[in-house]
Amino acid sequence: MVEPDLELDVPSSEGTFVTKALVMSPKDVERALRRVAHEVVEKNKGTQDLIVLGLPSGGVRLAQELTEILKEISEPAPLCGQLAIAPYRDDLHIRPIPVEEVTDVVSGLDGKSVLIVDDVISTGRTVRAALGALNDWGRPSLVQLAVLVDRGHRELPIKPDYVGKNLPTSRDEYVEVSDDGVRILARVSPGKPEHGTGRDR
Repeated sequence: MVEPDLELDVPSSEGTFVTKALVMSPKDVERALRRVAHEVVEKNKGTQDLIVLGLPSGGVRLAQELTEILKEISEPAPLCGQLAIAPYRDDLHIRPIPVEEVTDVVSGLDGKSVLIVDDVISTGRTVRAALGALNDWGRPSLVQLAVLVDRGHRELPIKPDYVGKNLPTSRDEYVEVSDDGVRILARVSPGKPEHGTGRDR
């Protein structure tokens, strides 16, 4: 299932999407998460008072995987939860609220270090919504951001603290993160032949 970056308002009716390139295999993703985990431990001097929160939908699974790695390399084990952000998005007037999201912050956030995890960052508007949602759950002492892929096209002054892979893309491309790895999907306009679009060969 293609799950495009929700930060880009590209109508699904404008063509279809085909695989342009596989840019990260599952092993590449695992290595990137392990590197990020070690960076988190180093920068935070451990995992004391660390809470990992994944953003729906792709960030939740990555947050869980990252937390498992953190458990292997540092004590105490960080808590892991998820943060619903749909009501805080700034594009509700042009798109309906997605499927119901669940917030599970597993603990009070006051005075804690929060690590927000998402699969792909582009404009930064999803992260802005997440920061707004955090305000309703407490006042962390520190908020950091980890993403698997940074695809560029920022519209807000938001920069991840930890990045698995920087992946420049065009506006007509999506980044798909799945169990099979990370792929770039290119849009094919209606009536345009699909050959030459960069399918996997």
